[in-house]
Amino acid sequence: MDESFLPGEVWLVGAGPGDPDLLTRKAERLLRAASVVFYDALVGPGVLALIPEGVRLVPVGKRSGRHSKDQATIDALLVEAALDGERVVRLKGGDPSMFGRSTEEITALAAVGVKTRICPGITAASAASASAGISLSLRGFARRVQFVTAHVRAGEPLALDWAALADPHSTTAFYMGRGAAGEISRQLIAAGLDGATPVLVACDISLPGERLLHTRLDLLPIATGAIAQDKPTLLLVGEAVALGGATIAAELAERCA
Repeated sequence: MDESFLPGEVWLVGAGPGDPDLLTRKAERLLRAASVVFYDALVGPGVLALIPEGVRLVPVGKRSGRHSKDQATIDALLVEAALDGERVVRLKGGDPSMFGRSTEEITALAAVGVKTRICPGITAASAASASAGISLSLRGFARRVQFVTAHVRAGEPLALDWAALADPHSTTAFYMGRGAAGEISRQLIAAGLDGATPVLVACDISLPGERLLHTRLDLLPIATGAIAQDKPTLLLVGEAVALGGATIAAELAERCA
């Protein structure tokens, strides 16, 4: 047993993008020490396979349109398990602090005096850029990186600061972007971003069925519909997205000529 993981404690653990080889050593250690693991739908099966037999596994997955548990119920389950003296892992896809609703869970646990700690994980944007062989930031092309969630409740508009997001010198990662691809394309172009801006559509990132498609902003709805289907989808928008390997070298050489 891990003596640093005491009964009645809760760890929010990042499962990374899905590939168990991208799980941190600390995350794997915590999974082996837990007595119960509450896991999201986006946690890869290879990660779950690392959890020893005898550890109680509780699915609390939330996917667009298919919520098995609401947040209040998840909070209550975590509180109950911690107060029962279990060593609790709340296993979240990617990084717990990146659109993972960690604050709600930490607040609910703190209200009853439960100690909560966070183990970070590799977020989807980093994993997608690695798979595609590109850099999210690139001197001369992308001076900043923006992380945005495109998920909203049914019937609600995607209310974002489109003028700020339509920065030609930025790379913007839209998490859960499949259903909003058409609106993202329209709004960014209306805010002044060139329709020819490169976009990477990434599905099932780091998993055996991973699919990556390079396209452009004005073709984004068509491209996303072609490969995303109902798969978890990340969209990377910006000039740096098209620049990998030899392409980067050629572009930089031309600029320096």
